[in-house]
Amino acid sequence: MSTAQGSRPTTITIIGVLAFLAGAIDMISGVILFFLLPNQEVVDGFGGTGPLITAAIGSIVVGLITAVLAGGLLRGSQPARLIVTVLQVLSLIGSLFMAVAYLGFPVGEWIGLAVSAIVLILLWTPKASAFFTR
Repeated sequence: MSTAQGSRPTTITIIGVLAFLAGAIDMISGVILFFLLPNQEVVDGFGGTGPLITAAIGSIVVGLITAVLAGGLLRGSQPARLIVTVLQVLSLIGSLFMAVAYLGFPVGEWIGLAVSAIVLILLWTPKASAFFTR
């Protein structure tokens, strides 16, 4: 597919799908954090109930916005690209923190971290930049 004709490169479609997936993972992680409120070990790992609730809500909000903006990425929206970039950096930081703070088996956080990293890398490849600046 050629960007000169205005069609979307396959890489951009992959980015859109992965961005939606990253958003879904963030939302699920946030919901799981709410279910971990009765676990005192997890609450202590976050420094109390307040920080845990804040992390849960923040994860859900970041995920929701990312999932919604995935459509903008598919259309080649430069503002969507910039906002998703910022959100994915926040998601990376949050996932890393939760993977380390959560004392259980945080496989989902490591998967979320990997998906966010892939989205970030793919968003800024030369082919993607050409599509978003057309």
